[in-house]
Amino acid sequence: MSSTPVLRPPAGAPHAQILGVGGYRPARIVRNEEIAPRIDSSDQWIRERSGIAERRWADPHETVAAMGAAAAEKALAQSGVTARQLGCVVVATSTHFRQLPAVATDLAHRVGAVNAAAFDLSAACAGFSHGLALAADMVRGGSAEHVLLVGSERMSDLIDHDDRGTSFLFADGAGAVVVGPSRTPGIGPVVWGADGSQSDVITQSASWQDLRTDRSLRFPALTMQGQTVFRWAVYEMAKAARQALDAAGITAADLAAFVPHQANLRIVEALAKALQLPGRVAVARDVQHAANTSAASIPLAMERMLASGEAPRGGLALTIGFGAGLSYAAQVVVLP
Repeated sequence: MSSTPVLRPPAGAPHAQILGVGGYRPARIVRNEEIAPRIDSSDQWIRERSGIAERRWADPHETVAAMGAAAAEKALAQSGVTARQLGCVVVATSTHFRQLPAVATDLAHRVGAVNAAAFDLSAACAGFSHGLALAADMVRGGSAEHVLLVGSERMSDLIDHDDRGTSFLFADGAGAVVVGPSRTPGIGPVVWGADGSQSDVITQSASWQDLRTDRSLRFPALTMQGQTVFRWAVYEMAKAARQALDAAGITAADLAAFVPHQANLRIVEALAKALQLPGRVAVARDVQHAANTSAASIPLAMERMLASGEAPRGGLALTIGFGAGLSYAAQVVVLP
């Protein structure tokens, strides 16, 4: 009687790490003075509510794929990994307005990742952090030796520019990292979750199907209950961040940097305070000049901190992404 053959197990790396990071910021700078008159506001009011002084909005040629590819090229160059060595390309985005094909396939083609699988990931502002967990698992599991993870967004296409609650918060850009094998742990265990009972807190004003059946509707735009998001982010995300530190086996005193999703400077500062970070821990405040770039915000902030020397290469950084869903993911990483 024949027995069922035993399958060969996957052969992955013992650990994963971020090998390189890159970013792309659109050329057009939009300051508060340009936005304020349309929403009956002022530069001072916007700064007080968000800490934002300016942001970048993309021109027509700066597409999700084009910006993502530019960021990816920088990450690949820093990592020393060639595009042909990539086993997978993951793009986290909420602003690729085609259901198919995935923008990741276009981006993979642009950078020359001819041997890579490619797919999009939808987790809104938490997309990069979700993608980082998946990329680390792929490297350790053996399904890809090297993974290109990109967060690329054109949030200026999704906001209602007359909405006083959201129009000044969001912006465009792309960030990318290359994840590959490591002999020592470079990406800590992920702590993640979602609270679907609050799915209406950050959402679209209408679905694409609504737009198809009711031509009188305006283009679906992002809507957000700002105060609800603020309270949830500060209270619940502080808990998730502590859990990520515990899962990694370290304390806040071991950190060199804190790189949260750049939703709002008030949220960033409140989280840093809740975590009781030592004064020497560098805190990402890229939101002041880049605003909220959703899935691109963490790698963009990371790139800026490393390029400026604000955060040390090889140091430990706590990252956490959170947004619509309400979804979140956090992990400690070794900075490339």
